[in-house]
Amino acid sequence: MRTVIFDLDGTLADTSGDLLAAANGCFRDLGLGDLLDAGDAGVALRGGRAMLSLGFARAGGRGAEEIERQYPRLLTRYEEAICEHTVLYPGAAEAVERLRALGYATGVCTNKPQGLSELLLGKLGVRGLFDSLVGADTLPVRKPDPRPFVEAVTRAGGDPRRACLVGDTDTDHRTARAAGVPSILVAFGPGGEDVAALGPDVLLERYADLPGVVARLVA
Repeated sequence: MRTVIFDLDGTLADTSGDLLAAANGCFRDLGLGDLLDAGDAGVALRGGRAMLSLGFARAGGRGAEEIERQYPRLLTRYEEAICEHTVLYPGAAEAVERLRALGYATGVCTNKPQGLSELLLGKLGVRGLFDSLVGADTLPVRKPDPRPFVEAVTRAGGDPRRACLVGDTDTDHRTARAAGVPSILVAFGPGGEDVAALGPDVLLERYADLPGVVARLVA
């Protein structure tokens, strides 16, 4: 079966507001105040450790040990308020529904922990649109290793040779290349200005175009 696998953060949904809020909560607990703002959305979508590292750098620096100490606290804060500001990108759900109506299997492959990904997709009301979900901790490896992508395709009932990956970062681009499949990178996420330089097979400007793009790329 032909399959389309999606990244989550920055691809299907803008999760940056809730991620930044969780990180700032950790900084406030340490008496540092809010060290990140909306302009740091791109960093937020690179994960908790990236946010902690940037915030601590602005506060004069903290070691890797402190980042590791705060990381589980950040995840707890994030889980408690995972969908306060998060929204699906316009047309995302409709595009997935259209692909499924056309006979494609669909799945998610993300470097967000699987439990948090399940929780978020459920709160957004779209978990049922995806036949598989592989998170950062589902396998011993994570993207850009191609194995999580292949696992997501397989769990969706698809054929890794007849699949593509929709993402928003160099990590997704490298994952697709390593798996030998087309990469579709969205231009509307926080990293939109940079993704064109990566040379994806397609730079997606809007989700309404995705079904037609996939039809051309996935034999």
